[in-house]
Amino acid sequence: MDVLGNKRVAPDSWDFETHAEGPAGKIEFSAKMLINEPSGNIFAQSQNVGMGWDPKKLWGTQYMILSTMGGMRSDDGTPIALGHHTGHFELGMLIKTAAEQIQEMGGVPYTAYCSDPCDGRSQGTSGMMDSLPYRNDAAIVMRRLSRSIPTTKGVLGIATCDKGLPAMMMALAGTPDKPTIIMPGGVTLAVENGEDTAKIQSIGSRFAQNEVTLEYAQDMGCKSCASPGGGCQFLGTAGTSQVVAESLGMTLPHAALTPSGTNLWIDTGRRSAIALKNLIDKNIKTKDILTSKAFENAMIVHAACGGSTNLILHLPAVAHAVKENIMKVEDWIRINKLIPRLVDVLPNGPKGFPTSVFFSSGGVPEVMLKLRNEGLLNLDVITSTGLTLKENLDWWEQSEKRDFVRKQLRNTRNIDPEDVVHSLKNSKKKNMTSTVTFPKGNISPEGSVVKSTAIDKTVIDDDGVYRKIGPARIFISEADAIKAVKDKGENGVKAGDIMVIVCGGPKGTGMQEVAQITIALKYLSYGKEVALITDGRFSGVSTGACIGHIGPEALDGGPIGKLKENDLIEINIDTINLEGSINLIGEDGHSKGVKWGNDELERRELRSDLKPQDGLPEDTILWAHLQSLSGGAWNGCVYDFELINKNTL
Repeated sequence: MDVLGNKRVAPDSWDFETHAEGPAGKIEFSAKMLINEPSGNIFAQSQNVGMGWDPKKLWGTQYMILSTMGGMRSDDGTPIALGHHTGHFELGMLIKTAAEQIQEMGGVPYTAYCSDPCDGRSQGTSGMMDSLPYRNDAAIVMRRLSRSIPTTKGVLGIATCDKGLPAMMMALAGTPDKPTIIMPGGVTLAVENGEDTAKIQSIGSRFAQNEVTLEYAQDMGCKSCASPGGGCQFLGTAGTSQVVAESLGMTLPHAALTPSGTNLWIDTGRRSAIALKNLIDKNIKTKDILTSKAFENAMIVHAACGGSTNLILHLPAVAHAVKENIMKVEDWIRINKLIPRLVDVLPNGPKGFPTSVFFSSGGVPEVMLKLRNEGLLNLDVITSTGLTLKENLDWWEQSEKRDFVRKQLRNTRNIDPEDVVHSLKNSKKKNMTSTVTFPKGNISPEGSVVKSTAIDKTVIDDDGVYRKIGPARIFISEADAIKAVKDKGENGVKAGDIMVIVCGGPKGTGMQEVAQITIALKYLSYGKEVALITDGRFSGVSTGACIGHIGPEALDGGPIGKLKENDLIEINIDTINLEGSINLIGEDGHSKGVKWGNDELERRELRSDLKPQDGLPEDTILWAHLQSLSGGAWNGCVYDFELINKNTL
């Protein structure tokens, strides 16, 4: 037929019914139930049998399975409709496994979805203006979905990627009085003879600079996502969020970074459902797991793994949701100075193994074993196994699973697990510096963030300090910045430049990532000679001298919004002692010192061309104002009811 339905093609294409008999059988209500229960709880059972549930099996323990599933697959895995990304495309398999296990245990599973966007897909597009705001909205939606069936006794969260998994952690943390558990969506398999999902994102810039051929770009672009499910092959924000969920005790041991779609992944989903029943039976609630000691463990493991700086936004938001104290910059500095980096995984070095190899070496529990041996963890915290972290690690150390995965890594890839997850002694031998530094200075009086462990070692002096003085290249938008990176003419970015991207914070763009630029700088031949500073944020895969979260942001009157083209900027980052500074020290090639820069920035007015990005959605603007009233990026970009009330009275 045509779109109006004017022509019948098949004889039965207009057939329909107006009545039906309804499900057979009867719902075994008791008189007490009919008299005392809310009508919603009674009507719910009519709904359940209407959906095909056996009326004789209505009275088991009810479980909620929340997920970020997206797209639609046929039973054989063929795509019917694409998702936003591989990270949520296979999650239906985990939902099915968990739901079947719940049924087998006599329970009644419900499932609901709130899908998530892909930061890789939205790089350099208007979609990035919705990325971080989505996290808060999704956490609210997930909590509402969970609360909308109050008869459920526990919640299983299934999520994978950059914003969906932080949102899930926030949602479950905001459900403190119920047992909850997370099953991470795992990782995409590493590609054979190709580029990983980080490097491939620089293909446009490398082609524009004549560093790869068109044929090469076409070939590599086709194969980089080596399997249809899972988060990226590097320890970016998706992978780090999985690591943090496990280190908080919200997952089973060795659940983070499991290769998606594999038998081991399915088995972990099944066991997660069993673990949730155990938590319900033991009445172990979310608030019993998410304690201040658990959050400190998560910060410690984040540092040991060299995790994404975006968790400096997400972990405080999880703490806020469960009403624990939000970690401050001083806490991150203390932890990162205390904890060495032990893990060799992309995008960090020295070798940069994919996340599937990190998992095979023992993953998070292997890191925690090394940390335990140094006396660096809080071992008495309760976890989703119902046991303490000490008991979990004692099991892992002697477990068949640990022996199996580590042997498989040696036998199939000829990789020694000890070269992936190092002891403290071996980490020091390989000069694996700690993860994050928080430079301050006259450009960033509130602070900033740089993953100092990922700065190219060839541009760091022998004493471990990255030093750079260079001319400012000012960009009011990311679009202008990427054009300059791709430009081969005199207006292009050159070795020695310091790129300054302003209006990239919450009020400018929704705090977009500028990953397409930082990834391009990593893989361009001259990129390590360029530094970048911004009031925006970076992808977890970003490397190099890329300094973000500069506060205050330009549109809040921050001094970054007063910088001019060819201002002379000095950057110092001590990658050993984790101290640093970013200062205006001169202009037009003449150095005049930090004091001059302090006075000059006091004298200057904000640039007249500062403005939010064109097309910034109204709901993102609302998000920006609400999180600003709640303490801004350094408070996790949360919605703090009390602070909003206080700041609007």
